[in-house]
Amino acid sequence: MRKWAVPTALFLLIILTFVPHQSPHLRANAEASPADENASPPKVEEGIGGAIPDALSTDADVAQRESESISRKTLRANAQKFEFQAEVSRLMDILINSLYSNKDIFLRELISNASDALDKIRFMALTDKNVLGEGDNTRLDIKIKLDKENKILSIRDRGIGMTKEDLIKNLGTIAKSGTSAFLEQMQKGGDLNLIGQLGVGFYSVYLVADHVEVISKNNDDKQYIWESKADGAFAVSEDTENEPLGRGTEIRLHLKDEASEYLDETKLKDLVKKYSEFINFPIYLWASKEVDVEVPADEESESSEEEEKSESSSDEEESEAEETESKSKTKTVKETTYEWELLNDVKAVWLRNPKEVTDEEYAKFYHSLAKDFSEEKPLAWSHFTAEGDVEFKSILFIPPKAPHDLYESYCNAKANIKLYVRRVFISDEFEEFLPKYLGFLMGIVNSDTLPLNVSREMLQQHNSLNTIKKKLIRKALDMIRRIAEEDLDESDAKGKTDAESESEPDTEKKGKYVKFWNEFGKSIKLGIIEDASNRNHLAKLLRFESTKSGSKLASLDQYISRMKPGQKDIYYITGSSKEQLEKSPFLEKLKKKNYEVIFFTDPVDEYLMQYLMDYEDKKFQNVSKEGLKIGKDSKDKEIKDSFKELTNWWKDVLSSENVDSVKISNRLDNTPGVVVTSKYGWSANMERIMQSQTLSDANRQSYMRGKRVLEINPKHPIIKELRERVTQNPEEENIKQTARLIYQTALMESGFILNDPKEFATSIYSTIKTTLNVNPDATVEEEDETEEEVEVETKEEIEKVETKEDATEGKFAKEETIEDAVEEQYEESVNDEL
Repeated sequence: MRKWAVPTALFLLIILTFVPHQSPHLRANAEASPADENASPPKVEEGIGGAIPDALSTDADVAQRESESISRKTLRANAQKFEFQAEVSRLMDILINSLYSNKDIFLRELISNASDALDKIRFMALTDKNVLGEGDNTRLDIKIKLDKENKILSIRDRGIGMTKEDLIKNLGTIAKSGTSAFLEQMQKGGDLNLIGQLGVGFYSVYLVADHVEVISKNNDDKQYIWESKADGAFAVSEDTENEPLGRGTEIRLHLKDEASEYLDETKLKDLVKKYSEFINFPIYLWASKEVDVEVPADEESESSEEEEKSESSSDEEESEAEETESKSKTKTVKETTYEWELLNDVKAVWLRNPKEVTDEEYAKFYHSLAKDFSEEKPLAWSHFTAEGDVEFKSILFIPPKAPHDLYESYCNAKANIKLYVRRVFISDEFEEFLPKYLGFLMGIVNSDTLPLNVSREMLQQHNSLNTIKKKLIRKALDMIRRIAEEDLDESDAKGKTDAESESEPDTEKKGKYVKFWNEFGKSIKLGIIEDASNRNHLAKLLRFESTKSGSKLASLDQYISRMKPGQKDIYYITGSSKEQLEKSPFLEKLKKKNYEVIFFTDPVDEYLMQYLMDYEDKKFQNVSKEGLKIGKDSKDKEIKDSFKELTNWWKDVLSSENVDSVKISNRLDNTPGVVVTSKYGWSANMERIMQSQTLSDANRQSYMRGKRVLEINPKHPIIKELRERVTQNPEEENIKQTARLIYQTALMESGFILNDPKEFATSIYSTIKTTLNVNPDATVEEEDETEEEVEVETKEEIEKVETKEDATEGKFAKEETIEDAVEEQYEESVNDEL
């Protein structure tokens, strides 16, 4: 419903524009003499400039008047009263209750207004230093104070202040313009960046307050009070009750009962740190603090302590105790004091030149941004300024460690990028800033030109978001690539001389990319799957182990540099561990011919290779699937012809095993056979992954399983002997059983799961019997009957023992019954005697 609130409000405003009303101008409803209205504004009094702005030192009369002013919740009788513009008064309720979805932002709006007022007076001081005045007026800051007793929250700034005319114009009209003009601006699609402007932002105070006072003093006018209860009217009067401000504005919010949470100091500190931490001016809070105070000790307690010590100590100890007592005649107690506490001590480093910011300053800013209180520095950062369609400044950080739930909540994760407009925090819920695979990055985006809607909670133009997103992704990938290039362990770091390598500190550069890969490597793989436009850039960042990488990680560029002449494909294999894959029969011929094979051991690698089809014009080839080509042999055709009878016979034998065909293999060396899958079907590793899924459906998976092909090694003695036996007697059952056993063994060795493990085990046991010359018809010996009789006797003995125990318990029960009867008879006799 919230998304329709603003369009509904605009529609009502358009209708109201055509409804006639008495006057479009402000109307005075209270007594105001024409002479006063036509009189020229009075000059600023000299003595006001030196007044103390914080009301910490006042005389009795001023204190009394200010106390009455603070507790007031009605419009002053002698004030000049106005009505809001007709459109504003009728839509005030809609603006307050529908425009903003979060009450907390009222403090952000007020601090933004105060910051703009301070900016203006500082700008004026560049040409005229006298506008700042003297004493405390020269201190440009923002101060927040609480009055828990009266439920009042005050925000004070020493900015430019407002005259009476400014108060009427700025606080009685939306966004410093008439409502009709405001509507026209919205209809034309003008810039509605209202950060720091009074008007719509100011009205957010009525989310938490039912009465608002604005006390303001401009150098060109007297001090005035603007007040309103958001009931369609406001009043402006000269301030004769409060202490002179000197210059600036103080806003007092009389909080509603349901907004009492904003009287908590901790709550205000959190809001300032969240929304206004990087405001250019210091923000102070009048905060309580418990301190240890020395006060005189009670005489009675001192005398009792002296007596105890004199009784329990020797002469020497007494003398020492007397000296100690003479020195410590006071005690320490807790006392609550109040002082101004600075809330925004972290500077906005993104506004500075990157060359002027030190590594320590970047690390401190990261810890503040990420709320990370460890001493570890971020792995890397990128500080840049983007110009063009959308101008913004940004800092991106790579954390030293991945969050524990980074991939568990991957689909629901939000980007850790905070949006600031003119140093004011807007939101951290923009999923459009970064894709999910870069969700581990932390940083900020600050733009002075980003168009927002009036509530500043969502962007109006999505084209701007797309532009920012593209630039952030490009800078993020460049930052990761730079880590790899600067890592001394990366053997592909090019263009660096020995002198340059020696000048770089090994402790900071060495092994940094390996650390990054161990923490966030899976994110790079997910990026290859999700981001087609940056797939090639992400592929350069891939790292893996291979048959030639040893204990280090290798890149695709390193693999290509080590490829053999004439090699056209990049070979890889997937599995659960490197140790398992190194023993795989699929690698026998490749190892023998010195081909390098990549090991992919992460479950996500199976999905990765479905999207990463080629790299630098080199195709990827899974060595456990069909289509592997390793050179050419002139005798291949002769060998296939000589084994054609065997392969056809074997396919018929395995007709019940869902085997597509039986072929001669070019990838085996020491193994009789392996089972491969079709090129676009699931590998054995993928089948195992899918079967382990919680909600897997076996019927649907059958469509994705690749066709299984049995490849046999024509040079292996078992295959040769089998061919001879088949030629002699193809219908012999033992030969068929041996063929099935070879297939089942190859199936298991290739990583597949057997459909019938019992059948395979039976075949193995039969083979073992033959090896041990055990009669195939031999049976397992049956158990002796004598043992069963012994067990029966044992049961009978147990029953006898249980019967004896029951009898013993019955005996004890009878004895207890007799004793009870004797006691009852004795009690009856005693009663009779009485």
